[in-house]
Amino acid sequence: MNATNVTQCLPWELHFSIPILWGILSVGGLIFNSISLWIFWFAIKRWNSGTMLQFNLALVDIIVLPVMPLMVAYFSLGNHWPFGQFVCQLQVFLLSTHLYGSIYFLMLISIHRYQAIVHYNAKTLWRKKSALKKLVLVFWAFLFLQGLPLFFFLKTSVIGNSVKCLSIYRSELAYLYLTYRIFLGIFCFLIPFGISLVSYVMLGAYVAKISQANLRGKVIKTKSKQMITITLVIFGICFTPLHICQTVGLIVRYYWTSCGLRYRVEIAYYVSLVFSMVNCCLDPFIYNFSNEKFYKSFSVSLQRFFFAKCKKEVPQRRD
Repeated sequence: MNATNVTQCLPWELHFSIPILWGILSVGGLIFNSISLWIFWFAIKRWNSGTMLQFNLALVDIIVLPVMPLMVAYFSLGNHWPFGQFVCQLQVFLLSTHLYGSIYFLMLISIHRYQAIVHYNAKTLWRKKSALKKLVLVFWAFLFLQGLPLFFFLKTSVIGNSVKCLSIYRSELAYLYLTYRIFLGIFCFLIPFGISLVSYVMLGAYVAKISQANLRGKVIKTKSKQMITITLVIFGICFTPLHICQTVGLIVRYYWTSCGLRYRVEIAYYVSLVFSMVNCCLDPFIYNFSNEKFYKSFSVSLQRFFFAKCKKEVPQRRD
């Protein structure tokens, strides 16, 4: 396809609800993850291996929040990017780090949860914090290297009279970008998702046999079901639609010239991009369901907040 055919298909302006949703998710993600990081860092004195993995999941959620206002401005300006090429590349890098960091650490948390409940007496890697620290550093290094190709090659593109960032209409290196996206979809999404799914299926089969006659068994069963549900919801709503829309969008861009089809795919792509940020608000529920120390610290902090607020609002009685 030549450049003339590309410029004939000008992108539609997105619905005003897209920047509004980005703004809401930005505020929600900032509040939830700031509270989560505060609890992890200041309220939980002794970390176990599960807490370490959850803290890193909170880090990959908070790392993307600085560029969220830029995305709100981008969509509000009718998909025009006024912030320069470097900032666009940095944004793409941070979005990639957040997306795949969330996928990887959710996978590690699912494996850890299975090991902690089903093989709770076994001395495995998942109970050794020193070994787990090294594993976490390996994943962070892999995330950094994985995002570098996107940082260097996915640049801004000019379509019509506007500058685009994160556009599926770009023509430069389209085939290379499609190949890299297929690689990411298979090895960095489908395989981690499959591992997470298998871990939770085996965990679900195990907890289904646990007797609810005692309180501990009932708590383990309830919290495991909650954690399995919220994780599968995150994969189903936040990650799967985005990978499908990215791949379909690039295939359509590379092989088809129908503008109507491209318009529909582009809208689906941006909607799925918004939904991919929902996990910033959902991940704290995982900490609440799987970490007893986090749950207690959050409950105590919440009680203190409302007590202080009520005490401030109630006027003191004067005799």
